[in-house]
Amino acid sequence: MDLFCSDLDNTLIYSSRRPLDGEKFCVERLDGREISFMTRRALELLKELEKRMLFIPVTTRRVEQYQRLCFPGISPSYVLACNGGVLLEEGKIAMDWYQESLGMVEDCRGELDKGQRVLTEDENRDFEVWRIQELFLFTKTREPGETVKKLKDCLDLQKIDVFTNQSKVYVLPKVLNKGTALERIKCRLGAERVFAAGDSAFDVPMLEKADLAYRGGEEPFAEELLKYFLTFSRSES
Repeated sequence: MDLFCSDLDNTLIYSSRRPLDGEKFCVERLDGREISFMTRRALELLKELEKRMLFIPVTTRRVEQYQRLCFPGISPSYVLACNGGVLLEEGKIAMDWYQESLGMVEDCRGELDKGQRVLTEDENRDFEVWRIQELFLFTKTREPGETVKKLKDCLDLQKIDVFTNQSKVYVLPKVLNKGTALERIKCRLGAERVFAAGDSAFDVPMLEKADLAYRGGEEPFAEELLKYFLTFSRSES
């Protein structure tokens, strides 16, 4: 069995602010607003790829955020949310996986506590400080560069990673990364090979662990990556 482990935002789906070539299809709504899209062609290609590989979304989104998504004709049996710390099996949290994730980050709790204090006191912060599933921290700030510097100056960077995405700031245990999640799901499902796609620093550990990887750039690339993996699949059949 082969797995197709893919990031979602800016890899397969794009916000309403991003121009897409071709006919767009809404895959996410919030408070009645259409907020995320993919092209109809990309959706068709994903359906075709799903016939050949087990599609597993791998996202830093919280479970509630992932559940807003709807891919017509596609209902993944497995989803890795919270940067791989939470596994959904048929829509339900796999508690054994989650408890194992909590154990993995136990040694980082003191650093997360420290990071939470720094973010709470940060005068640039303009959003709540969220401690996601007791696994990592998230907030937003007007000056992400300054906020990141404060965090890096006081945290043990042997244990903790700090990421930014525009105004968003994340503080994560190093062990809680998509590469570790890929290895765990490969072992759990007994997969032979794993193919992966992504676009950001969050995705690099997953891409490095995959048997075949595709990293995109600034322009939307969902159709290209799906065609690439379909071509590879055909050559292997």
